[in-house]
Amino acid sequence: MDSNTNVVVLMRVLLSLAFIVVVGLLVHVYNSVWLKSERVRRKLRMQGIKGPPPSFFYGNLPEMQKIIQLHAIKAAAPNHDSEFVAHDYTSTLFPYLEQWRKEYGLLYTYSTGMRQHLYINQAELVKEMNQSMTLDLGKPSYVTKRLAPMLGNGILRSNGLLWAQQRKIVAPEFFMDKVKGMVGLILESVQPMLRKWEECIEAQGGMTAEIKVDEDLRGVSADVISRVCFGSSYAKGKEVFSKLRSLQKTISHQAFLFGVTNLRIFGTKKQNEMGCLEKEIDLLIWKAIEERDNQLQESTEKKDLLQLILEAASGDNSLDTDSCRRFIVDNCKSIYFAGHESTAVATSWCLMLLASHPEWQARIRSEFSQVCPNGIPDANSLPHLKIVTTVIQEALRLYPPAAFVSREALEETQVGNITVPKGVCLWTLIPTLHRDPDVWGPDANEFRPERFADGVAQACKSPQAYIPFGLGPRLCLGKNFAMAELKLIISLIISKFDFSLSPNYSHSPAYRMIVEPGNGVQILITKISPSLNS
Repeated sequence: MDSNTNVVVLMRVLLSLAFIVVVGLLVHVYNSVWLKSERVRRKLRMQGIKGPPPSFFYGNLPEMQKIIQLHAIKAAAPNHDSEFVAHDYTSTLFPYLEQWRKEYGLLYTYSTGMRQHLYINQAELVKEMNQSMTLDLGKPSYVTKRLAPMLGNGILRSNGLLWAQQRKIVAPEFFMDKVKGMVGLILESVQPMLRKWEECIEAQGGMTAEIKVDEDLRGVSADVISRVCFGSSYAKGKEVFSKLRSLQKTISHQAFLFGVTNLRIFGTKKQNEMGCLEKEIDLLIWKAIEERDNQLQESTEKKDLLQLILEAASGDNSLDTDSCRRFIVDNCKSIYFAGHESTAVATSWCLMLLASHPEWQARIRSEFSQVCPNGIPDANSLPHLKIVTTVIQEALRLYPPAAFVSREALEETQVGNITVPKGVCLWTLIPTLHRDPDVWGPDANEFRPERFADGVAQACKSPQAYIPFGLGPRLCLGKNFAMAELKLIISLIISKFDFSLSPNYSHSPAYRMIVEPGNGVQILITKISPSLNS
């Protein structure tokens, strides 16, 4: 047998081996992945839950991609609809979820790759999911993995016993009696922004000024959370907040919820950028912690949240030095992000809606002058600012910063009458619940704060369908704090200024981990004379 024949035989053997390996791999994928996913889908189908048929390996990702592309073409067409408050932005941001909701109803299943999802928008089932006390329902692991650079393994993304431990430490700091003690600090943080806006009016002729409010509101909210929880001014934490914002934008470009912006792997360059930002943020926070720790050792002042976290981590014998440091930094990141970003965005949406409805500005201003005749609110004023409370509740209904409630069945578990197989991810689209005509009535898309005049229980048919802060064990810890901050900021702005939407405002809700005004909120402000405010 000559050498050429040997080469041919060797090539055939190698090709045969390669073929066997490929076939074996496909059989393995089919048996261990596809059939496993199919068994999960079968369990759901047997309970009457339907959904779009998945393709092999990719699931419904190709269909989702196609729906996004078709919607983008439609969105690019000229649109003369000026009623942007009624704009169904869920169809713009999540068109595949809305299309399937119309096809399959309020309960359906779909796949991303081999991962199975269960979409739930039935109010009773949402209540059951949110109020479930079992640790077998946690935050979806694949989502929290993407958020790890931003939130570490802090309270916002942890599950199980670690989450329960962290909540036990953090929750008491946001009880209402503690929040009342924070009012003075919130007022201190708002004043520089109010003075800045007055200076803008003077600089632009002394009558009216155009203000883009978003970054100013982020500055106020960041300053508040720094003062309240970390005993430092915004100036010290400015670099931390700036880098967190950059990291937030980078992560949001991943389409981290479903991976449907494109089917390509997220670029190495972006991954490196995220890694660098994460390290820089961790070092900055740890430096601030060390400085704060030194101050606390020399101080006899009342303990703040950072000191409680330091003490809890130091007193936990199960944590070694590295784990202790990680525990502290991760929870600081969670509080930094949750404590200022969502509140700032909610305030932006409130101002946008109030700029479009000046009659509600007048009502808030009138009540504020009665409750706070000296123009300075205090902790006792908060319960009496009822009109601004209804406006905030309505703004959070129409534009909740958090778009989703999400859970993963860490073990097979029961949600209402549904048996959820292990590994299934459950999703509730909050804006859809908040605008459901069957729950809120035919005016569900209208800005009507008076619907909340007698509280949430009387505002709609199913109070559990109103979840801007979540519900149950995972209810946002900072709810009382956020509501107090929103009331004070909005009341103070309205007591000083009259405002309307700028012609330069472009309504474009965008999803960047939270739903925010994509192009910011521009308003035209006029300073109110003291006589008009008396």
